[in-house]
Amino acid sequence: EMNREIDSINRNLPTADAGGGYGNQGEKAQVIRGWLRSVRDKMIHYIAEHQRVLDVAAATLELILPRDLVMKNILSFLELPSYMLE
Repeated sequence: EMNREIDSINRNLPTADAGGGYGNQGEKAQVIRGWLRSVRDKMIHYIAEHQRVLDVAAATLELILPRDLVMKNILSFLELPSYMLE
């Protein structure tokens, strides 16, 4: 899915008008903004899905391992770095 996003910007950007002049941002800026929004929305979706998978994995592991072991040693290793969530 992300490959399609990259293909779309590579396909659309070269043919977009650069614009120019006062107040004319041009089509390139609009194409880039739309593409960035689309990529951001997909990243938010993937991060949320990753968290759901971690929650299920943690619940499953807690059935066989002590909770503190799961929380301190396993989940901390699998969670996304905080800079990914900014």
